[in-house]
Amino acid sequence: MRTAYSVETVRAAERSLMARLPEGALMQRAAAGLAVVCAQVLGKVYGARVVLLVGSGDNGGDALYAGARLARRGAGVGAVLLSPDRVHADGLAAFRAAGGRVVSSSSSGSDSGSGSDSAEDALRGADLVVDGIVGIGGQGGLRAGAAQVVGLVRESGVPVVAVDLPSGVDADSGVVAGDAVRADVTVTFGAYKPGLLIDPGREYAGVVRLVDIGLGAVLGAPEAEALQYEDVAALLPEPTGESDKYRRGVVGVVAGSVRYPGAAVLAVAGALRGGAGAVRYVGPAVDAVIARFPEALVSDGAPSKAGRVQAWVVGPGLGDDAGRLEDVVAADVPVLIDADGLRLVEAEVVRARSAPTLLTPHAGEAAALLGVSRGEVERGRLAAVRELAGRYGATVLLKGSTTLVAGGVGGRGGGRGGGRGGVVRVNSTGTPWLATAGSGDVLSGLAGALLAAGLSAGDAGAVGAYLHGLAARHAADGAPVGAQDVAAALPVAWRDVRG
Repeated sequence: MRTAYSVETVRAAERSLMARLPEGALMQRAAAGLAVVCAQVLGKVYGARVVLLVGSGDNGGDALYAGARLARRGAGVGAVLLSPDRVHADGLAAFRAAGGRVVSSSSSGSDSGSGSDSAEDALRGADLVVDGIVGIGGQGGLRAGAAQVVGLVRESGVPVVAVDLPSGVDADSGVVAGDAVRADVTVTFGAYKPGLLIDPGREYAGVVRLVDIGLGAVLGAPEAEALQYEDVAALLPEPTGESDKYRRGVVGVVAGSVRYPGAAVLAVAGALRGGAGAVRYVGPAVDAVIARFPEALVSDGAPSKAGRVQAWVVGPGLGDDAGRLEDVVAADVPVLIDADGLRLVEAEVVRARSAPTLLTPHAGEAAALLGVSRGEVERGRLAAVRELAGRYGATVLLKGSTTLVAGGVGGRGGGRGGGRGGVVRVNSTGTPWLATAGSGDVLSGLAGALLAAGLSAGDAGAVGAYLHGLAARHAADGAPVGAQDVAAALPVAWRDVRG
């Protein structure tokens, strides 16, 4: 499990650890790890040219101490001091003692106390830039002077290693509220921060390398977590010799319409490939479903009359069929609501349910539910998914470039889930090719099958998203992919995770 911690939690852990260590020991650990990664990116340190972008505070100190280590190994290292009057004094002294030189941040090279080179001159022959402008407590975008220098870096095309977090990215949320550094590699210390796992921040971070500085024993509760292969494998349902279709889980699917029969077919495909013992389809697309999946159990009546199920999926391609939605939501079993179902269901109705509910909106649907713009949701995914979970008293899977699951995490079965607090699951699989019509219908069926198998709403959403993204990678393999291809690749993803 990859866990991420809030700035407040990380700082509390650092204070606790520093109280037991010699002064400066923690920064030296961070700088040593940073220097190692920089050396790996360079390949050859001796003779390489490195430019440090140094702000005020500890991130600037980390960069200076790391720069000193690289200079002692034969690199030519220049430091652009963006806040000369607030620079980390001990770090700057160590940097200069190791042979590092100070570079002007202005184009003329006339900054007080600087060398003759300007940042533009230094970047022209640089092999690596180290971003130590702003630390994890930074808010908003870069200030004008820093943004100007970062613009020069961007134009130069020199690889960038960010210290702890790309400057301009919010550590707690991944929000980018203005100019920010785009790093090729981010070296983060002690613990992952949510902004490194959640877009848009994740996109700015590049490859993230974690340096252990000893915080593990004193860290509090995580803010976010990302499942890895072994975590997903441990949650996947496994049939036994005593299993039958009911023990494996029967999932009901209420989807499709005369206009959108394909949504029903795709949701059923996801459910069948998701390990369901049986799928009961209820709706007007019976002929289309049976033609593709003769093993499906079908009905065109009321869902409550269709027979026994352990979970329901409702909404994909449903149109305005509020009657079937109401019948499903009234059932005392877990329910996944997607697509048109999200538009038709009321928050009060969801909150009143005693069984778990999993909502699966994309950004546009989430924006409509929250009464904000799609852009606001995409810029602040963490806040949006938590707000929805709290407002509906449900578990929410917010689909997108970073899929997030809030509420209902942990264990099999479980209660209703929901709420603004608690750990948020971040999905680490997927591909941009997954942005294709019908892929969300497949995910709904898959997650519904996992609900029917007994997973909690949070686990069903997180495991479903993981397998769905992994299946898309297998199916696409660098080329366009359709929703049916994703469904067909789910057994491959399942076997991949099982190892």
